[in-house]
Amino acid sequence: MAALGRLVSVFRNAVRNPRSLRAVARHRAVGPAIVGSVLGTGLICYYQYLPNRTLHFAVHAEAPKEVAAPALSARKVRFIQFASVVYEQEPYMTPRDFLFSVMLENVDRKLQKKSLTTQEVNHMLATASKALAGNELFRTIGDDGLISYTEYLFLLTILTKPHIGFHIAFKMLDVDGNEQVDKKEFLKLKKIIGTSKKRAPHGTEKPVVEGEGVNTTLQAYFFGKRGENKLQYQDFHRFMVDLQAEVQEMEFLQFSKGMDTMRREDFAEWLLHYTNEEDNEAYWENMRKRIPAGQSISFKEFKAFCLFTNNLEDFSFSMKLVTGTNRPVGMAQFKRAVRIATGHDLSDNVLDTVFKLFDMDGDKCLSHKEFMGVMADRIRRGLKHQSGFSGYWKCVKRETLKGAKEALGDTGCPI
Repeated sequence: MAALGRLVSVFRNAVRNPRSLRAVARHRAVGPAIVGSVLGTGLICYYQYLPNRTLHFAVHAEAPKEVAAPALSARKVRFIQFASVVYEQEPYMTPRDFLFSVMLENVDRKLQKKSLTTQEVNHMLATASKALAGNELFRTIGDDGLISYTEYLFLLTILTKPHIGFHIAFKMLDVDGNEQVDKKEFLKLKKIIGTSKKRAPHGTEKPVVEGEGVNTTLQAYFFGKRGENKLQYQDFHRFMVDLQAEVQEMEFLQFSKGMDTMRREDFAEWLLHYTNEEDNEAYWENMRKRIPAGQSISFKEFKAFCLFTNNLEDFSFSMKLVTGTNRPVGMAQFKRAVRIATGHDLSDNVLDTVFKLFDMDGDKCLSHKEFMGVMADRIRRGLKHQSGFSGYWKCVKRETLKGAKEALGDTGCPI
């Protein structure tokens, strides 16, 4: 304390002395530095001479960074949103949930997800193993079944892709060449389709490896409750056809308001239901101005158009063969490309509706790229796929070859 007093006394005398002040004025550039040094030294000396006092410095440790959870894909979010049951802490859809997920944009979940017991699951499997084939299978089972996330992706692919890809994958895994697979081989097929559809950009959800210990409705339906049966391809093909027919029938009844025919404006609404295009308002304006009232589309015409949407990749290729480029096409060229891709014709009623809806400048031609974008959104029901059609099937082929190699093991190629 005495040292600080002496320091203050010296500083006071320097200020009172005019000669010192004039010296400071002559050396203004040095003055502030001297004063700062003096004051700083005084403070240090003050703390140094105080008993039991130390200088304190705040040291901030770097806060641990929280590892962000991987973002869920749009399909995973939708699966969780529509899934109504939980078993062994995993969400599952029922067949009714699946049908709602492909028909509705959102679900109004009034109740919490139901937690299933092992006894309830066994009852579901017994019901599935006795179910009869037909285009009302999922509606008949209703909430009495389990569908996993991988199977959800698998079923979506059945609804949106041509059957030829499944036949190829089926035959690749059919080592004996007898057009049938067992449960283990089917799980490989399901994994092939599910893995390819679950590929996501970097930083998003990683594919979930689901345990094969949990039996599901599809497995019980195809292979029996104990998984001992064999699945013939003709039975699997019928299942695919029936599932597509069931969803098509429900969508048709939804937009036709339960009637036997669908008005052309209702068909246009179905086409635009899941699209997310900036020109949607223009499409609606085209419908109001160009499509006459009182004309209808039958269920047969509707099914033919659904078959066309499941073969969009082949149609796109056919279109390039017909036109040579991606330039706008007329109705005759469009109809020919559809026949090449599907082997069937679209009715003039449906074609006229499509052209009047998507012909933006009134020249009776369609922009190939724009129309394909709208149709791709329609069959994906608004959920974007990053790699597109060609990337998707390349992935399926790659995974199929991988699965076939695993199935063959050391026996070599059967071909």
